[in-house]
Amino acid sequence: MTVSTTDKPNLEARMEPGRVLRSPRANGVAALSPDARRNGDHRAPNDTPRGVRPVIKGKFFFVGSEKLWIRGVTYGAFLADDQGREYTDLAQVDRDFAQMAAAGVNAVRIPHTTPPRELLDIAQRHGLWVMVGLSAEQYAGFLVDQSKAPDIRKIIRDKVRVVAGHPALLCYGLGNEIQAQLARWIGRRRIERYLSMLCEVVRTEDPAALITYVNYPSTEYLSLPFLDFLSFNVYLESRERLSSYLARLQNLAGDRPLVMGELGLDSMRNGEELQAESLSWQVSTSFAEGCAGTFVFSWTDEWYRGKERVEDWAFGLTDADRKPKPALAAASRAFSEIPFPPTQQWPRVSVVVCTHNGAATLQACLEGVASLDYPDYEIIVVDDGSRDSSAAIASTFDIRLISTANMGLSSARNTGLQEATGEIIAYIDDDATPDRHWLKYLASSFETGLYGAVGGPNIAPGDEGLVANAVENSPGGPIHVLISDRIAEHIPGCNMAFRKDALASIGGFDTRFRTAGDDVDACWRILDAGFVIGFNAAAVVTHHRRKTLRAYWRQQWGYGRAEAALAAKWPEKYNTLGHITWGGRIYGKSLNIFRERIYHGVWGSAPYQQIHQQEAPVFSYVPLMPEWALLVIVLGLLAVLGLKWSPLLFALPLFAASVAGMFFRGAKSASFARKHQPRRKGAGIGSSLLTPPLFVLQPFARLGGRFRDGLTPWRTPAANGRVLPRPKNFSLWTSSGLSQHDRLLAIETALIENGSHVSCGSDFDRWDIQVATGFFGRARLLMAVEDHGGGHQFVRARTWPRMVGGLTIAGILIVPGFVAGLAAGNYTDPVGLGFWTAAVLIALRTIYDCAAAMASLNAAITPQFEAIAGDAIT
Repeated sequence: MTVSTTDKPNLEARMEPGRVLRSPRANGVAALSPDARRNGDHRAPNDTPRGVRPVIKGKFFFVGSEKLWIRGVTYGAFLADDQGREYTDLAQVDRDFAQMAAAGVNAVRIPHTTPPRELLDIAQRHGLWVMVGLSAEQYAGFLVDQSKAPDIRKIIRDKVRVVAGHPALLCYGLGNEIQAQLARWIGRRRIERYLSMLCEVVRTEDPAALITYVNYPSTEYLSLPFLDFLSFNVYLESRERLSSYLARLQNLAGDRPLVMGELGLDSMRNGEELQAESLSWQVSTSFAEGCAGTFVFSWTDEWYRGKERVEDWAFGLTDADRKPKPALAAASRAFSEIPFPPTQQWPRVSVVVCTHNGAATLQACLEGVASLDYPDYEIIVVDDGSRDSSAAIASTFDIRLISTANMGLSSARNTGLQEATGEIIAYIDDDATPDRHWLKYLASSFETGLYGAVGGPNIAPGDEGLVANAVENSPGGPIHVLISDRIAEHIPGCNMAFRKDALASIGGFDTRFRTAGDDVDACWRILDAGFVIGFNAAAVVTHHRRKTLRAYWRQQWGYGRAEAALAAKWPEKYNTLGHITWGGRIYGKSLNIFRERIYHGVWGSAPYQQIHQQEAPVFSYVPLMPEWALLVIVLGLLAVLGLKWSPLLFALPLFAASVAGMFFRGAKSASFARKHQPRRKGAGIGSSLLTPPLFVLQPFARLGGRFRDGLTPWRTPAANGRVLPRPKNFSLWTSSGLSQHDRLLAIETALIENGSHVSCGSDFDRWDIQVATGFFGRARLLMAVEDHGGGHQFVRARTWPRMVGGLTIAGILIVPGFVAGLAAGNYTDPVGLGFWTAAVLIALRTIYDCAAAMASLNAAITPQFEAIAGDAIT
């Protein structure tokens, strides 16, 4: 990805005095018909309701019940008077704002100087929202030398008081592009704390206001979860690169809206026609990629840095005399066609809602589905044997209601598949509500990519109280797994869509999964069939979290049972501990457990300075595992036995430490959530106190569900008998000419088909394939193929057992046995015998697992060498 050196107004160049060049005047007239402005559900600027402040719901802005698309331009900086005031010519401001409103603009960004309140009065008269800049970047340098620093809190506080509470106020922008070199010098954490401090100052003065900070790619790595939405200045001259980068920013934004703080093109270097053409696709691409708003840089070519006129570029939609350039008409047309052009053709979609006793939330779900902004879709409700009023509620809507006996979620979804008439089938849970443009974003991904399935994020409502908010920030929620910013490995069932022919080609959903796990299974089968799963961050649904501890426990117990069923069907997807080995990154608020490194480039020169995430240390995620709960149980039992035999009290501090590890992960998640969700109902101290216990509760519930259906660490996966666990060598001359890769691939395939858990050696391992048929034992394979010309080869293979921890654990258990014997004066003490017996059993199980793994590996290798023998050289 590259950055244009001519498009972006250079901040350092702006600050350099004496840079004054002349720019040519532009011609052109902007026009926007009333009909064009009233496209979709967004209103013409003057129709925006006033007296109600904008709020954020999910990834979009709303004023009342109306979605607010921000169609903005930046305004200033202008020549300041001796008191530093820029916006003194209010008559000119009035003319500019009237021209903006006529062109379909509904928002103005004042990036560098806090405007007078009179400017917001003018904006209100013309139906414009104002994003007020607080210029935090101007004071960031004082973090280096605080002895000379002014009272920055007071400066920001005084600026906020000028405009606080004004009905035309859209939001505050804390700052604009703290320079990358300065941020690198000061350090990421200090910059983040600085902006967090200023955010608290603003919220103290204007509690209801929305707050952002306008970042740019050179400091993309800044983590600012306390902001209400994410803003970025992005200048890219390629539609594909802009689209790709916006997908990345959407994943950085997470559950929050993404707004383009600046985009544009310099007409001086590129010409006015190319500027207009670029702005057209820049604006349309930003909204098509799910941005909640866009500010075009800038309204006019009149632009100042301090007292110096900047005339070496011309980004304005109008020239310095406010004469429209072609770019204004282009931006107006693009603004009138958001989020998608009205002429775009859309495929027919079948929306399937499966419900079982879902009356409590079904009404809201169907109201949302019935209000979708989509030209051609049907609604199918499958009532899976409900005993409540679900069917009666569904019958009040214009839908197709299909009632069946209670056969489980997968069966209900298959019924929807059979009845659907659309080429795309979108599934949504009965406790979820879609964003009004949900289908358009899903369908747009299908139209732009070769996807068999597409999903999007699910966001909690955020207003359901203490328990639901704590559950949202606890493990076990519906999450997506992404391989890249657009490609998914898994999409959750509450928000997933399939091409009907693709889903039908894999046989629909597997009915063994009655309540959960069907979405994971379907995703894996879609991928195995050669399809790709897409992800669109703007295809949002609001999904309710469990509101009681009992409901959360039952949900996690059910998920544990689903994992057991998945492990039985997909053993190769699970490691020996019973965990899925995802290839992508798991996205979830409670799973922020990655190490991070910042790519600055040589001498801090990288234009895109990104965070590169590495695998986290084991201690950061192990407390989330059900096996950790099993360890807690074992240590707890040993500590209780210690009341009868004091040497076992060694387990008491270990028990306390293991429980504390679970609480620590919960406290960390709660702390992150409080910063990330400052406005959410139930996001206060009560939720923070409840979240850590849920981190303890969840692994025990999952453990119970897994054990209930046989997913245990001591389970015995499929194996081809048992052989003596000792090294074995294979060798043979052949003229088959197969490469080593092909031979290993055939062996791996045979092992997978046999249900073995297979892993491949890394770049640093001196083995090629490892097989695990139990927790304690493994078997490994190393192959070498010698080429001797003319297709002749000498193939060598070696297998050997690998004992993983079993004998070590047995040895550890022997020590307490000796201690017990010494304490009792004999070696028949029951406690000592118990430890000795456990040690012997574990040692035997280790040998047993190695024998099974060796048998499976040898069984897969032998046919390969028999095939080779057919071509053997004699």
